[in-house]
Amino acid sequence: MSEGAPTNWGRTVPAGGRRSAEASSFRFLAAGRGLPGGSQGAVLPYGNGRSYGDSCLNDHGTLIDSRASARILSFDPETGLVEAEAGLLLSEVTRLAAPHGWFLSVTPGTQFVTLGGAVANDVHGKNHHVRGTFGRWVRAFRLERSDRGPLDCSLGENTDLFRATIGGMGLTGLILRVTLQLLKVPSLSIDETTTRFDALADYFRLAEEADGRHEYAVAWIDSLASGASLGRGHLIAGDHAAEGSLDGTARPPLTSIPFTPPVSPLRGLALKAFNEVYFRKSPAGTSRRSVAFDGFFYPLDRIGAWNRLYGPNGLHQHQSVVPFQDAERVVRALLECAGHHRQGSFLTVLKRFGPAESPGLLSFARPGYTLTLDFPHRGTRTLALLDELDALVVSAGGAVNPYKDSRMAPQTFAASFPEWRALEAMRDPAVLSDFWRRTAMTLAAHDCDDRVVSFKCAGRR
Repeated sequence: MSEGAPTNWGRTVPAGGRRSAEASSFRFLAAGRGLPGGSQGAVLPYGNGRSYGDSCLNDHGTLIDSRASARILSFDPETGLVEAEAGLLLSEVTRLAAPHGWFLSVTPGTQFVTLGGAVANDVHGKNHHVRGTFGRWVRAFRLERSDRGPLDCSLGENTDLFRATIGGMGLTGLILRVTLQLLKVPSLSIDETTTRFDALADYFRLAEEADGRHEYAVAWIDSLASGASLGRGHLIAGDHAAEGSLDGTARPPLTSIPFTPPVSPLRGLALKAFNEVYFRKSPAGTSRRSVAFDGFFYPLDRIGAWNRLYGPNGLHQHQSVVPFQDAERVVRALLECAGHHRQGSFLTVLKRFGPAESPGLLSFARPGYTLTLDFPHRGTRTLALLDELDALVVSAGGAVNPYKDSRMAPQTFAASFPEWRALEAMRDPAVLSDFWRRTAMTLAAHDCDDRVVSFKCAGRR
């Protein structure tokens, strides 16, 4: 791991914490022989730093560099099973497997995340309606804990830890290696179908049908459109082409952002003009074309350091999921809320999650519709907007994604993930993150306070 303070991709949290160069030093550090005890000396696995929030940060302790262990251990081109160390990037898995006709069963919007990070965040992609989350394709992993040493985990062995680690934000220990089932594909070229729609109701009319016909489906939404055009956008579906490239090497970036501008250009009139041009980039109705896999799955990877465009204060990404019932009303309310606060989202994504259950204890993805919004951080104005968005989601019985958060209230986390206590019970006692301190540990402290009060009251009766 390079020198200097680690950070998150959103760049909203002033990050510090010591770094360990070797993943193998985990047991030494976690045992407390090189660190002070308690939460101030906790450790946390750190992947490639692509998390938007503070779940990847440990300002009070040490980060363990999982990228130091990134070897491919085995690959079976007949079955598509790959075993690799947790620091391997998803891009490296694709480059290995693609020539043999295999691809990631589930991939997030960037290929520059580690295998361990994909497990810890139980990432999802454009094909959740078909394949579910990343965790559904994890066959086994080896987990090292400070209190129990290395453990082999799967649905048949150490099952509770297997479930807690998938989506467990790195809190159950250090993932050493992962066995992953890949997806057999005829090519990596994508037959892309884009349908331009003029209002939010049109998307909801089209989304279920698109999911039923295509492997991948996602919508871009113009967050600045209002009135009758509110929620207009593009529904983008895709399937692996029957014939095409099996080269899994991503193309080099088109460009890179060399510096952070003093003010984000992704706001105001500039953002409105961009959205108008982008909306009309696709012709009315439905159009089809063949595209390269990296352009379809990872469009922002083609712009190096794109997060700098949000300005010196960074960006907040707000992702939520709401149940199918009443989803159109809630999504409309979320978009209107952002408009009311006069804060437009540059990258607004809407998609439909399917019914497939994750094995993960705290997985974010669940049946319903998920909306992703991102905003340049503009201080208390942006924080007030995000709090209102949280309230709308929670009141509808939905959840806010903790893997992308750096500011949600503990109560929002508890309402989104009522099973958080089960993860806390299986957390490695030497592992802690800034997110978990800020949310779960605060909730746990209140639990203790409530129990003390209840005990004292009972004693008076």
